[in-house]
Amino acid sequence: MWAAQHFAFEEPNRWMTSGGLGTMGYGLPAAIGVQLAHPKSLVVDIAGEASILMNMQEMSTAAQYRLPVKIFILNNQYMGMVRQWQELLHGGRYSESYTDSLPDFVKLAEAYGAHGIRCSDPAHLDAAIKEMIDTPRAVIFDCLVDQKENCFPMIPSGKAHNEMIMAELEDDAGLELGNVIDEKGKMLV
Repeated sequence: MWAAQHFAFEEPNRWMTSGGLGTMGYGLPAAIGVQLAHPKSLVVDIAGEASILMNMQEMSTAAQYRLPVKIFILNNQYMGMVRQWQELLHGGRYSESYTDSLPDFVKLAEAYGAHGIRCSDPAHLDAAIKEMIDTPRAVIFDCLVDQKENCFPMIPSGKAHNEMIMAELEDDAGLELGNVIDEKGKMLV
């Protein structure tokens, strides 16, 4: 969802997405398929760490066919959208959305014969992305991001498109709340 909102495409037919339908694990096999179909193109899978772990075994396919696919992991140590739903719609009752036992993605990349990069400092991000793009083989880029950052807009389960949560607000006590707008532009929360 972050890529859909913040990544600009200069040409049509350059975007593969599950459309936000909750298909965690879609990105890596889709990127491998695109790389097979377009072997000379730059193919980047932008995904969360939980999504990558769903199909990490597909890195063996990338290795076997020597595919230079780039895996850019937005790593917040959570199933990000699950955590966001639990925070905003279930009163912060978190259940099994945090992962404190993640693998070392750099070492995992090396195990598959890929190049591993980790970046936690925004000041080094541009150089690390350039390194990823310039590497002629598969790359797993572990980009450590803020654990509590939410992705908006979002449509709560069972709600219509005109009941989407647009952004976060703070209440009088300083607590963050979802900002729900109805079809007339009236704030509901």
